[in-house]
Amino acid sequence: MAPTPDVHLGEPIARRIAALPIWQGDITIALLKGGISNESYVVEDGCRKYVVRFGKDYPFHHVFRDREAMTARAAHHAGFAPEVFHAGDGVMVTAFLGARTYEAADIRANIPRIADLIRGFHARMPEHILGPGFMFWVFHVIRDYARTLAAGKSRMVRHLAGYLAIADEMEAAQKPLPIIFSHNDLLPANILDDGERLWLIDFEYAGFSTAMFDLAGLASNAGFDPNESEALLEAYFRTTPDMTLTRAHAAMQCASLLREAMWSMVSELYLNAPGVDYLAYTTENLQRLDEALDHYRTKYGKTMS
Repeated sequence: MAPTPDVHLGEPIARRIAALPIWQGDITIALLKGGISNESYVVEDGCRKYVVRFGKDYPFHHVFRDREAMTARAAHHAGFAPEVFHAGDGVMVTAFLGARTYEAADIRANIPRIADLIRGFHARMPEHILGPGFMFWVFHVIRDYARTLAAGKSRMVRHLAGYLAIADEMEAAQKPLPIIFSHNDLLPANILDDGERLWLIDFEYAGFSTAMFDLAGLASNAGFDPNESEALLEAYFRTTPDMTLTRAHAAMQCASLLREAMWSMVSELYLNAPGVDYLAYTTENLQRLDEALDHYRTKYGKTMS
């Protein structure tokens, strides 16, 4: 039976979705809200529901869809992510879980449970990763973003030297940790709860790193206070964190917010997702960075490399 799309979302999108060779009957399409760089839709055929996600390679963000699809398949095989049914030509189709998308309050209310999820992901993913290993080191990303912003004549060029100095300061505060495989984009919306278990989605930035960026990114994205951050570290490492660890975590939260702000600055130049105000997102993250830096320097002083 040839699929018949619901074309209310526009003929180009509907026809492109309908042409995918996986449907088992007539299809309906609905926009899936969320995301600030990709478009996603819920598609239902005669058998089940799927998520169809469109996204091109974004070399300026170090995002390559073949690597993302490999990671998504690996995460499914490892038991952390929905099944992948199709990936190619800028489209990925995965199972629709019907799960609740987490918000910041859900993260704060489930710290031990989420720490277990992240620790398991870090430990079990390496055995499922195929091909060349991608390394995500946020301080390299920040330095490369600075080069991209300078080359693109960003409105923020005059601030780049200051951002790089912050990155150097926060990198100097890190402590050696084992290399694991991390998600690197732990926004609350990338954690789903189906009522029985938690799932992870969206693996654009996943790669080998240390645990600290995931732990700091989760804390900064969910608005943790210092006590919640310490609870996350204790639940993840299964020991009371010492001053070296809590300082590294606080510094990495600053780095996470700086990276998010610079991600938005680069997106101002090269992305145009419908309904997304990248200038406002840049401003929001710079404000949060100022608050995190003030907390870090008040408690730990200024660390220089």
